[in-house]
Amino acid sequence: MVLQRLFRPRAAKAAGAALFQAAARQARQPAFYADFGVPDTVEGRFELYSLHVVLLVCRLKGEGAEASEVSQALFDAYLRSLDDALREMGVGDLSVGKKMRKLGEAFYGRAKAYDSALGVQSDELAALIGRTLFADAPQGDVAAMAGYVRRAFAALAELPLETILAGETNWAEIRS
Repeated sequence: MVLQRLFRPRAAKAAGAALFQAAARQARQPAFYADFGVPDTVEGRFELYSLHVVLLVCRLKGEGAEASEVSQALFDAYLRSLDDALREMGVGDLSVGKKMRKLGEAFYGRAKAYDSALGVQSDELAALIGRTLFADAPQGDVAAMAGYVRRAFAALAELPLETILAGETNWAEIRS
């Protein structure tokens, strides 16, 4: 009994893992690939996973110590998933660290850019989506994706903080 309490994951860690799973499930929705034209490639999937994690991190930003702890746990779960994916793709142990560093830098760059673009009503978000999600698919529906991102951000903003801190999300509908 005492050992179970000692080794039980902290609430923030469990919430971060649950939020990452929710982001991953949402990023796997076929409509992103079939309807919006996001490339179904390693890069396209990385961009969608990163986008959904960034949306959650942005929602938690500035919401206090507990939110910061959950946000860090979400990011940690995201990094573990990337590490696992690299290893499953056959990247050698000696190369994983270098690749993870590059992926981490890419994530931070995108997080900063999305945070900035979501804060203004301009074409900045669509331009960012065009450069990231649709870099290899210029025929993708950038406008529809930008609309989804704004709706998803708004849906997360409407959720009570306690709900998100419990590891629960509410994503916007994916529609063109």
